[in-house]
Amino acid sequence: MTSENHGTVKGEPSGVMSPTGSSSQGPPLVASTNELVQAGWSKCWSKRENRPYYFNRFTNQSLWEMPVLGQHDVISDPLGLNAAPVSADGVAEAGVGNGQRKRRLSEEAAPGTLNSFKKPKVRFCHLLTLNSNVVYWDLDIQTNAVIKERAPADYLPPHPEIELQRAQLMTKLRQHYHELCSQREGIEPPRESFNRWLLERKVVDKGVDPLLPSECDPVISPSMFREIMNDIPIRLSRIKYKEEARRLLFKYAEAAKKMIESRNATPESRKLVKWNVEDTMSWLRRDHSASKEDYMDRLEHLRKECGPHVTAVAKDSVEGICTKIYHISAEYVRRIRQIHLTLLRDCNISVDGAENAEVQDRLVYCYPLRLGITAPAQPRVELHFENDIACLRYKGEMVKVNRGYFSKLELLYRYSCIDDQRFEKFLSRVWCLIKRYQVMFGSGLNEGTGLQGALPVPVFEALHRLFGVSFECFASPLNSYFKQFCSAFPDIDGFFGSRGPFLSFSPVSGSFEANPPFCEELMDAMVTHFETLLDHSTEPLSFIVFVPDWRDPPTPALTRMEASRFRRHHMIVPAFEHEYRSGSQHICKREEMYYKAVHGTAVFFLQNTAGFNKWEPTPDRLQEFLAAYRVSGRSLASPGASSSASGAGGKDSKAGHERTASVDTPGSQDNSSPVEKSVADAGAV
Repeated sequence: MTSENHGTVKGEPSGVMSPTGSSSQGPPLVASTNELVQAGWSKCWSKRENRPYYFNRFTNQSLWEMPVLGQHDVISDPLGLNAAPVSADGVAEAGVGNGQRKRRLSEEAAPGTLNSFKKPKVRFCHLLTLNSNVVYWDLDIQTNAVIKERAPADYLPPHPEIELQRAQLMTKLRQHYHELCSQREGIEPPRESFNRWLLERKVVDKGVDPLLPSECDPVISPSMFREIMNDIPIRLSRIKYKEEARRLLFKYAEAAKKMIESRNATPESRKLVKWNVEDTMSWLRRDHSASKEDYMDRLEHLRKECGPHVTAVAKDSVEGICTKIYHISAEYVRRIRQIHLTLLRDCNISVDGAENAEVQDRLVYCYPLRLGITAPAQPRVELHFENDIACLRYKGEMVKVNRGYFSKLELLYRYSCIDDQRFEKFLSRVWCLIKRYQVMFGSGLNEGTGLQGALPVPVFEALHRLFGVSFECFASPLNSYFKQFCSAFPDIDGFFGSRGPFLSFSPVSGSFEANPPFCEELMDAMVTHFETLLDHSTEPLSFIVFVPDWRDPPTPALTRMEASRFRRHHMIVPAFEHEYRSGSQHICKREEMYYKAVHGTAVFFLQNTAGFNKWEPTPDRLQEFLAAYRVSGRSLASPGASSSASGAGGKDSKAGHERTASVDTPGSQDNSSPVEKSVADAGAV
């Protein structure tokens, strides 16, 4: 029966349901049937046996007889809130009714569910196989992060209608960016540059929208300006063969000459650029036996001579692009805010009169971010399953997530949400969550997924076992390993366990993992925040940081952490010898879950004195940690388009072919370049 389609019999509850059990079609259900639907049961037809059977979408359990509520926990309590005690061998002690044989808890529990929320007897699965999909998390690990109690945040509560408007305006903003780059500079927008612009702007943004920037100083984004300028006059691509190098040199010379002639350049600039271009063309016509290295050396010389003059004539135009995009974004924020406030007023929800709860000056274990404004009633969002994919639809807009990750979101919601015990708003909030990250990623192939990459599960297990790590500084409800984490969107992620943006999160104690999106400005701000926290706390505080080992030139974050007085250890994991989990892990295929890192990864241990005494990176611990970082031998996908295009700041990262993990101590600085230069994506994680 497991291979059959679970088709719903006519007259029975449909597979499209709200969390409360109400169907999107068909007549109202009687109380007992409604309870079965809430528990995940539906009546299906077996084509092979030519008779009806009952299927539970939570547990994947099938029964010929009608399920009877209360006789066994997987029917009456599929999420395990009132589970019977579990014996040492993992079998429920209570009898299993309805003539069904007992099974081990690991077979009968729903994937991603907890058998007792109060005091789990069986460890929640951290490696879970759902048909062909593999998902990873461990939600049993309790936090050791301590913070000062804080008031609820004043973000406007999420709503599908507002999220739909935001998605449409974000798509328009991306189109404006594409058109401006094409019309003004004749280039395609640098890949991922818009996504890194969002990250860089949110570091300095003081606006009210969780996604779009509106109050930034300076207005011109250093990240966007730098990446566009690096592609002027043409984008430099990866070169493998001599013929490609020759063509690239020719194209660059032609583009530089055309730009200097069509722009308002000084006579000296025109003269110098034209002379260098003509000299290069003459060399190309004269020397046909040059090697690839000769062509690349000549290209580097031409860029060095012509680059400053080309940059000078393009500067005003590129600044105009950055300014235009920012002002359009600010206008969109004003429009979204007005629509959102109107919706809340129509629901008789006052924003100005929202009262914050009283906050005591005390230390507590960190808890999910709460909103201080009452959430409005949510519209209907339809849910159905297509094989292993959960599909949620609102006004014709469908978002998808693997069934295992949908179960994970259910659990995170139960752990974290306090204003929706009956799950009446669950589906609409899941739709908003997935739509938000979908919009942030972009619509291109593999676009944005590198910015949401995660460490492999063995690394997380080693971090927790060896260094007490229980918290992720940069994650999301979709890619988190622990149930406590910081993320980009506090207004929607808080319902699923987020503690808010990390730059606004101020722990006084705990052990943390930080694997930030590879945006230079964000990483620099992260280091500033680390040092402030470590300097002000006398309690055990530890941050284990994973950043790209970009050395041409080194990023400010890399340089600052190497020189930090809190650095207790530093190691380099070489390129192509370790892996990351895809940022689209919640929807990608199993064979696309992992990819090799195309650049080295620098791992820093930043700890205050108490943190060092408690979680010292001893040689034995480091050896075990590095063993967990090795590629597990599976066949890994090569990095997608997002990890092969030119990345943030035009940085290149070329791995040495024969390198091993190098380790240094605070007293012995490693001055050798662990990674050489290539044209790989600096933005992919």
